[in-house]
Amino acid sequence: MLVLIVLLVVYGAYKLMNSRTVQLVGSIVNHIDTEEKLVALTFDDGPTNNVEALLPLLEEYDAKATFFLIGSELEQNMELGEAIADVGHQIGNHTYSHKRMVFKLPSYIKEEIESTDSLIRDTGFEGEIDFRPPYGKKLIGLPIFLEKNNRETITWNLEPDKFYQSAKDKIQYVKENITPGSIILLHPMYDKTGEEGNTTEGILDALSKDGYIFVTVNELQEAGS
Repeated sequence: MLVLIVLLVVYGAYKLMNSRTVQLVGSIVNHIDTEEKLVALTFDDGPTNNVEALLPLLEEYDAKATFFLIGSELEQNMELGEAIADVGHQIGNHTYSHKRMVFKLPSYIKEEIESTDSLIRDTGFEGEIDFRPPYGKKLIGLPIFLEKNNRETITWNLEPDKFYQSAKDKIQYVKENITPGSIILLHPMYDKTGEEGNTTEGILDALSKDGYIFVTVNELQEAGS
């Protein structure tokens, strides 16, 4: 019986850690309830030189996106962060080191988030800084810190990278599952194959033709309030 209880606790903790919709403390957001055809396109990690290709692509579709950046990489590529902020995209916090924020001391969590916040402000970004945990993982310590600082956990409800390899399949997945208020997660920063770039362009094209408008996470939340 004791072994069974331990296994159930471990399983429950694992499910909670990986849930995109549930946490024990504070607020978690994976989509916004709205009847408007608005969608948030979010890019995790970086910034890398791939930003230079993403920005004109987004401009072509009059789209705004949210870039959840890693502090250590932003520190080495501040000019790319500045370029993102200059054209009106949102910059979010993806921690300084991109390590899993589970079983970490409160002081560690605080430093990871606040040091990255400071770097984001150095880009010139003036809006609310949303937070997304690396790999979407969280348990107790991280949500408690965010709750104390009046911040939410931002996750997603569409992640084509999780299910498919080809751009064609990823685009089709998004087309079949999109709803107003969706938050889409993509990882184009380290793309060397062109597939993620093609995926991004395909999603922008398909959803634009279907009447969707691409906004930042902050703008999406405002529309649902």
